[in-house]
Amino acid sequence: MAKVLIYGAGAIGSLMACLLSCGRGGQPEDEIALLGRRSHIEAIQKSGLAFRSSEGQEIFRFRNCFFSSNQLRGSGFAPDLVLITVKTTGLAQVGEEIRSSGLLEGELKDSQFVLLMNGMGNVERLGLFGRKVFQGITSTGVVHSGPGQIELRGRGKTVIEVGLDEGISQFMLRRFHENEFDLEFALDFRRHQWNKLFANAVINPITALCGRRNGVVLSPHLKPTVRVVVKECVSVAEAEGIAFDPEEVLKSICSVASSTRDNTSSMLQDIRSGRRTEIDSINGYVICLAMKHGLEAPLNQTLCSLVWSLQERDQPGTEV
Repeated sequence: MAKVLIYGAGAIGSLMACLLSCGRGGQPEDEIALLGRRSHIEAIQKSGLAFRSSEGQEIFRFRNCFFSSNQLRGSGFAPDLVLITVKTTGLAQVGEEIRSSGLLEGELKDSQFVLLMNGMGNVERLGLFGRKVFQGITSTGVVHSGPGQIELRGRGKTVIEVGLDEGISQFMLRRFHENEFDLEFALDFRRHQWNKLFANAVINPITALCGRRNGVVLSPHLKPTVRVVVKECVSVAEAEGIAFDPEEVLKSICSVASSTRDNTSSMLQDIRSGRRTEIDSINGYVICLAMKHGLEAPLNQTLCSLVWSLQERDQPGTEV
């Protein structure tokens, strides 16, 4: 059994807490802790975490719930693993909170860290240099449907790079398997990460700009656009030393768009809610690497610019 802290217990983080927990029904879970937004955490403390799926609803209860790093400090909960599931836009702040709170000398002194999130360049954004920090991705669809509530929208694979202590890895594999979810610790994690980035670089900005669900990516009118975005991304990946077949990447993206056609992408949700998007760590990351290698990625640049303009449109004093 490993102790795990979910740092940023939103939709994905709350799902991970459920998958790793054995605290169903009335029995509170002692070994899995959550740190998240106050309204969500207080609802969980009061009534438990409601996890809805096509199979019905389960309630998970957790003894250790925090809505600030200050609450965690001095709590005595010392996790073996910290699973960070915030959006990339909040990652630098999380790193600063952890560094300035004294937790690295206290409760998190011996912890290993996994960043489970979209985008690339996240280890650098977190800034916990000298610590064991690993990365992960997931294609599981889940939404935060209200304080203390999450809803599963589609099962997908979770992939984490190898390197975690064996006991932690085996614990996670066992819990995922018991809940019939797919988890892999991959030696070729970088390839998995690029494949996720390819899909995000197409689906997220296009759905955000069109204001439509994922299925819009399959429109014949958008086929030339999708093809060029893929070509630019694959060229950058190859410059980084990882080769992909553009046609295979295109097929994979179309498959993802088809299987999630009725889903609302995270970027579209962010635009609708007036939040900053993760565009900088997706298409923006492609642009930065293209510049590094003397390549051009004009369509990725255009998508970034358009999404940036959407983010700014409701700010006071902004002219459009």
